[in-house]
Amino acid sequence: MHQIADLISIFDSTFYQSHNTRLIKGEHEPIYTPANEHTSYHQIVFAHGFYASALHEIAHWLVAGDKRRLLEDYGYWYCPDGRDASQQAEFESVEVKPQAIEWALSAAAGFDFNVSVDNLNGEQTCRFDFQARVHQQLIQFLDDGFNPRTSALLNALSKFYNTPWPLSTAQFLWQHPQELCNGV
Repeated sequence: MHQIADLISIFDSTFYQSHNTRLIKGEHEPIYTPANEHTSYHQIVFAHGFYASALHEIAHWLVAGDKRRLLEDYGYWYCPDGRDASQQAEFESVEVKPQAIEWALSAAAGFDFNVSVDNLNGEQTCRFDFQARVHQQLIQFLDDGFNPRTSALLNALSKFYNTPWPLSTAQFLWQHPQELCNGV
């Protein structure tokens, strides 16, 4: 049901002309590269053809402002898996907005969403505490409205996948399982 070619087509038809940006299936780690002397368009390269990876990388692009979209990987430094507690807290703080948008994109596409703490070999953290922060941000976006690029893609995904539009907070009811975070 969720073909990567469909997502690429939806993204390109929504943003290629207006933002000179294309979604690219990569073979390795994801990366965002602005247009340069070798490629005339900006590229959101997602990992290994995975649908979830594409949604996540799109979400980062949707968060990034005009100036950030002119920088490789939006000018951010990525601290890889194996982060200590302080590094993990910083990682999670910058991932809240993109993952909230990714959750909305997933719902619009009728695709299951799971938060990612992306630190299998580092300090243990409670995924549900992070999910609660992502959920709170998602509800805030739903109440305040998404930026125009995000709204355009959410609408395009909802039309293609025939999911409810507009999105509502009722679609995102979630209860924090406190008992699962004791001991982490």
